[in-house]
Amino acid sequence: MSTIVVFVCVIVGASYYWLWRNRVLDKPWTTQGTAVDPRGDIGSISGSTKTALVLFLAVVTSLFSLFISAYFMRMALDDWQPVSEPRLLWINTGLLIFASISIHWSGRAAAREEVFTVKLTLIATGVFSGAFVLGQLIAWQQLNNTGYYLRSNPANAFFYLFTGVHALHLLGGLWVWLKAVFRVFSGVELQAVRLTVELCRTYWHFLLVVWFVIFGLLLNS
Repeated sequence: MSTIVVFVCVIVGASYYWLWRNRVLDKPWTTQGTAVDPRGDIGSISGSTKTALVLFLAVVTSLFSLFISAYFMRMALDDWQPVSEPRLLWINTGLLIFASISIHWSGRAAAREEVFTVKLTLIATGVFSGAFVLGQLIAWQQLNNTGYYLRSNPANAFFYLFTGVHALHLLGGLWVWLKAVFRVFSGVELQAVRLTVELCRTYWHFLLVVWFVIFGLLLNS
């Protein structure tokens, strides 16, 4: 188990370092003054920014792919004991779905320059996303209280690994979301914030798909 985790961390760490040296990991939605097509088409993102986002999501996909590969390799051994997933995970899944829906509406509203709707849906995205992260922490506590400790079983370790890394990426998205909220409520024109909202929307949809994969694995472990 430890050898697999170390190998995965080395590969992913090397990938992140290379991308950081080449400035690919500079999240494009935090960049100021990125050009947006004035025609108002949703998803009208400059080529370089779109490429940067795709590369960043590719890195995250590679990270979870390596974890999933290690998961299946470790599950084949005799000492694997499936985790009894807390029912709270179903509620958390619903919260993340609502967060993805609200940020999607926010992107559409930004394209139509509907300031009130953008503010409302951005706040809803933050509330649902924050509740999801809090729910994951409660699920951890429930497992820990019932004896599913991190080191007591390889399946437990993977549960905490999958949910923890996913939550960390969502928290990173919330940091960018917070910047967008601040700019919208400070009176900045929507055209200046629209790119950030659109890319956040793509990021939230991506994390939702990743969570569906993770949740499916945990349910069938």
